[in-house]
Amino acid sequence: MVSFCKSVFKALFYILCCGLFINAAHAQIKEQGIIPQPFKIQKSSEVFTFSPKTSISVGAGIDANNLTFFNQYFHSLSGYSLPISKSAASIKLNIDSAKAIQPEGYILSVTSKQISITGHDQAGVFYGLQSLIQLLRSSNGKITAAGCVVEDYPRFAYRGMHLDVSRHFFKVDAIKKWIDLLALYKINTFHWHLTDDQGWRIEIKKYPLLQSISAWRDETIIGHKRDSPHRFDGKRYGGYYTQDEVKAVVKYAMERHINIIPEIEMPGHALAALSAYPQLGCTGGPYKAATFWGIFDDVYCAGNEETFTFLQNVLDEVLPLFPSKYIHIGGDECPKTKWKTCPKCQKRIKDEHLKDEHELQSYFIGRMEKYLNSKGRQIIGWDEILEGGLAPGATVMSWTGEEGGIAAAKQHHDAIMTPEKYVYLDYYQSLYPSEPLAGGGYTPLSKMYNYEPITKELSGDEAKYIKGVQANAWSEYLASIAQAEHQLFPRMLALSEIAWTAKENKDYNGFLKRLRYELPLLKRLNVNTANTFDEITDSITKSADDKIQLALNSTLPGGQIYYTTNGTVPNLKSKKYSKPLIITASGKVKAVVLSGAKQQGRVYEKDFHLHKAIGKTVTLANQPQGTYNSTGIWGLVNGIYGNKLYNDGQWYGFNGDDLDAVVDLGTTQKVSQLGINILKYHWQKMWEPQVLTFETSVDGKAYTEVYRQTAFNANGINAVRANIKPVQARYIRVKGTNKGIIPPGEYIAGAKAWLLVDELIVN
Repeated sequence: MVSFCKSVFKALFYILCCGLFINAAHAQIKEQGIIPQPFKIQKSSEVFTFSPKTSISVGAGIDANNLTFFNQYFHSLSGYSLPISKSAASIKLNIDSAKAIQPEGYILSVTSKQISITGHDQAGVFYGLQSLIQLLRSSNGKITAAGCVVEDYPRFAYRGMHLDVSRHFFKVDAIKKWIDLLALYKINTFHWHLTDDQGWRIEIKKYPLLQSISAWRDETIIGHKRDSPHRFDGKRYGGYYTQDEVKAVVKYAMERHINIIPEIEMPGHALAALSAYPQLGCTGGPYKAATFWGIFDDVYCAGNEETFTFLQNVLDEVLPLFPSKYIHIGGDECPKTKWKTCPKCQKRIKDEHLKDEHELQSYFIGRMEKYLNSKGRQIIGWDEILEGGLAPGATVMSWTGEEGGIAAAKQHHDAIMTPEKYVYLDYYQSLYPSEPLAGGGYTPLSKMYNYEPITKELSGDEAKYIKGVQANAWSEYLASIAQAEHQLFPRMLALSEIAWTAKENKDYNGFLKRLRYELPLLKRLNVNTANTFDEITDSITKSADDKIQLALNSTLPGGQIYYTTNGTVPNLKSKKYSKPLIITASGKVKAVVLSGAKQQGRVYEKDFHLHKAIGKTVTLANQPQGTYNSTGIWGLVNGIYGNKLYNDGQWYGFNGDDLDAVVDLGTTQKVSQLGINILKYHWQKMWEPQVLTFETSVDGKAYTEVYRQTAFNANGINAVRANIKPVQARYIRVKGTNKGIIPPGEYIAGAKAWLLVDELIVN
């Protein structure tokens, strides 16, 4: 693989020569694409012009790697290198913590005669050079930098990017490529998820079966986990990093001021390890590395001393490879099913005077924390390590939501915010049907960019325990480098701005403007960047007279939206969008963004299904939970059916609770058809109701059952359409009995079932 440093400047040279960068010497700094946005920029009319005689002086204590990285960029751009001078020089690099007072901060000054970078520390000098790179431009065949003073430092000390290599394995060259990109955008932590149910990815010499058995699985699921039945490719899959490879990656990252935190998962997500060493499980096996994605009951036995010996020996080989202060031990998604019936685990609970299996998990985490503390390290774990009591020195990585981070901060524990609904990169970034397969959810660039890690629930004193933010890339559906990059970019650039840029300086429109200048560079670097953020998005609201109101939007500069309602693809002869549309009939709206006469992006589509309950009042006995209630109750009667990916905000989820909804039509009228959509994916814990009934009433007090259904056969959307004997009714009651607890033998047995419903249809 061509080195990133050289290829970046080849790309820059191409962009500059093609005029894709701004050629005007006095263009505004904000147009030059500095990402993340610096704390303060003051522009001037001066311009610094580089020549082969331009030299660099390096102050005391500055690592040559900082300069080498920049010089490789510059040589690829200009064709010549900038020599280091021990005397007078026109580019000066220094470390002065009295001037650049914030850790990792820097002051960059560009005048017509001189460029200076003063860093608080080594990292500050390095980041100043990264910003200078983004200020370089071509003007009349010369390399120039516009005059300015940049005062900059990060908002958060921890700026993290996570990558799972267990589900899909990425070779060292890909890891290094992505580390280069992290460095360019001032991300300083790489969280390397090395072990899980589907594969063990790091060499442990004391346990060779981890390499020969645990690093491999028999086959891999085809399609999505929610599909039933599961299909498999029949191909053995795996791989692992040798310790020498790990050392090389860690050194490479350190030279770019990136700390690597390894994750060795425990006590759950252990199937790959158990496949080689079955005595570490509660039943003794046999076990096999998982071939599909999910949560599995077989975990490390917490009552077995050999389990702790094994993990301590593993860590003894991991720690010398990673100088990181923090070691991630997972701690998430650990079912207690096997522990409840395991004699050894039950004996441990009794001997240690523990209350239950949750406290057993706390015991497990606490014991491993003490071991790591004895080695001079500290643990980070997912927010489930809060279960049964938080280990004294643990840092919480809050992923299931923000609650874990809030709870940790209130207990004066450090926390990293990484809530899945805002910063998970395996979520879809577009709702267009042609999006590549992803894990689920919907996190468009705008939603991720606008995430605020310091929540209002935290006081000023508590807020200081939020040490930073991290985006997580889980690789279940990242089967190739191209698929991975589609999910990572450009959202990783949004992450950099969340983590680095001062809250008051964040501006999404300004970010998009700078991002557009970055896209040609990323393309030339062979980064498979998703370019969907300027496509049409919508919002659906209710008008004053209970009609559906559709608003369309695009952030594309100068783009004009054209639409049709007859199913044809719009063009310049179609209606031009100027204000929200009132939907008065069932049908399909299509829209495109045109720049001039050229279509930009994909065709937007939305189907509307009008009926008598549109916009009417809905009352729920139980409130929806989780992420399945984002549109308010109005979404149950807005004429839009939820999609099969359940990420569009249309589905309403009841976790263990029943559906009990009443629709008030406003007046008594004839009703002959009732309907609802039910989502059934047992592999996603989404279960059909045991019984679904419709009832009608004239007065809202006395109800008569008019329809009952108990069979829902489709894996996916079950569209219930009940043609009933016509009745006069004002109130329609829909009741669905939740499955309750998922039965034995099913996926995640013992957990609460979700009941997902959408659109209460009345005709």
